[in-house]
Amino acid sequence: MSQTVGDFLIERLHAWGVRRIFGYPGDGINGVFGAMNRANGKIEFVQVRHEEMAAFMASAHAKFTGELGVCIATSGPGASHLITGLYDARMDHMPVLAITGQQARASLGGHYQQELELVSMFKDVAGAFVAQASVPAQVRHLVDRAIRTALAERKVTALILPNDLQDLPYEGPGRKHGTVHSGVGYRAPHIVPADEDLRRAAEVLNAGKRVAILVGAGALHATDEVIAIAEKLGAGVAKALLGKAALPDDLPYVTGSIGLLGTKPSYEMMNSCDTLLMIGSGFPYSEFLPKEGAARGVQIDLQADMLSLRYPMEVNLVGDSVQTLQALLPLIEQKTEHAWPHRIERWTKEWWETLDKRAHVEGKDAVNPQRTVWELSSRIPPNAIVTSDSGSCANWYARDLKVKRGMMCSLSGGLASMGAAVPYAIAAKFAHPDRPVIALVGDGAMQMNNMAELITVAKYWKSWSDPRWICMVLNNSDLNQVTWEQRAMEGDPKFEASQDIPSVPYHRFADMIGLEGIYVDDAERMGDAWERALAANRPVVIEVKADPNIAPLPPHITLAQAKTFAVSMAKGDPDEGNVIVDTAKQVLDAVLPGHKGK
Repeated sequence: MSQTVGDFLIERLHAWGVRRIFGYPGDGINGVFGAMNRANGKIEFVQVRHEEMAAFMASAHAKFTGELGVCIATSGPGASHLITGLYDARMDHMPVLAITGQQARASLGGHYQQELELVSMFKDVAGAFVAQASVPAQVRHLVDRAIRTALAERKVTALILPNDLQDLPYEGPGRKHGTVHSGVGYRAPHIVPADEDLRRAAEVLNAGKRVAILVGAGALHATDEVIAIAEKLGAGVAKALLGKAALPDDLPYVTGSIGLLGTKPSYEMMNSCDTLLMIGSGFPYSEFLPKEGAARGVQIDLQADMLSLRYPMEVNLVGDSVQTLQALLPLIEQKTEHAWPHRIERWTKEWWETLDKRAHVEGKDAVNPQRTVWELSSRIPPNAIVTSDSGSCANWYARDLKVKRGMMCSLSGGLASMGAAVPYAIAAKFAHPDRPVIALVGDGAMQMNNMAELITVAKYWKSWSDPRWICMVLNNSDLNQVTWEQRAMEGDPKFEASQDIPSVPYHRFADMIGLEGIYVDDAERMGDAWERALAANRPVVIEVKADPNIAPLPPHITLAQAKTFAVSMAKGDPDEGNVIVDTAKQVLDAVLPGHKGK
């Protein structure tokens, strides 16, 4: 049998190093699936329950490996279902290629079944490169250009193949005018700023007496370099959520997360520093950075369009974080003044003590959700991979999870989409089958789309060398993050019609599909539940009956926010009694100096 366009596509993807594709079949892409079958395992296909999950997995694969993530779907609804997951990759600067089918070329423009204008549909999310093939000779350069663009620019690209084209005999481009002859291969260059710019950056940093560092995903591979420059500068280090695993939390100058889901020491440090060094971060909330003009700034980022975007920097360095810090370090003077680092260490020590106390506050006939992650922190293996969903569970992930060196962590950052934690955890397990993987999920995301992907886990887990894959579900029957946003930001009481969701026995569903289910409704059993799950011989779902009235408090509460919250209570919140008991003291302590609530 002669090589088809589909066969060529699989061969070309393999030549580019692609070894795994996430997706779902359909008649619009059958020619490629037939070729994948004929390739005898050259590329592993992971069958998901929904195309959106395939795109999330491709994004997570890129995050946890540094490689290209690839997802595939049929035409029409299959292609459109990819969009949310692809936006997750785009917002977090991940290299992902989406491959979709399309209706036969002769039918296009005829309002045919499942005919969507896919180039236009993908134009925003895959704007770096999106193309629809028309003839076999095109496919070679479309694949090469899509992959090279995705890798080099760290962006999403898309390739659309009409279904009749996929089964045609493959023909390479002829040697004639109007043809394109492309090749395989890309290697990331060394990108280091000019010596003059490095000297200017060093002058700013050396002059600072109270230096704060903020790291993001761009610093994940620069752990040693960030530690070295922080210790030379006597600086504290705050972490954006995507940079949570950049530094371990046992370092006394690591202040933890920043922002609405951040910590008090990160907030205090940013409001007290005179110099800010930002490394590989697009952290969006400027109100949690120093007040404009209060601090001098230096920023390192691979992408020039991210420089001076959140804070007006004095020196902007375009470069790889590892290579740039290595070039900068010899120019940095060792700080000898210890007052600033001692302040940071005191703030951080007090904060961990505060979190310990908060985690051990008893919930109202349910488990304090902070306790779940607090108990995990002391038991988590140092090579674990942790994913979190959006929602209130992200608060406990951001604040209470103590990251150890060697761990990997991620979530939907720029998009902050619900429903990413379980597909992220599945992709992490395929990429690193020998490492334990833990997903932290709320019941809203679980019901939205994560529950079905447990079936994907059931389908594949026996092929993983280490079976430890754990999903912890916070079952509070409430879309909890939004409920608190309604109270604290809008001054509205909880709207039960929009916020209440059914209580589902997630642990029983796990048992039913061949996984292990654990149910926890007593905080004192939470540690035992983690130990049992981490020792299990199969994937585990831990369902925790969680108290919805433990507030995910921000690191700093303004008087205006407290007033708004009080207004929501005065309007008659359905959970007013429990909310007042669990939350009012912490709010008052935060906004009224000297107040000692009882």
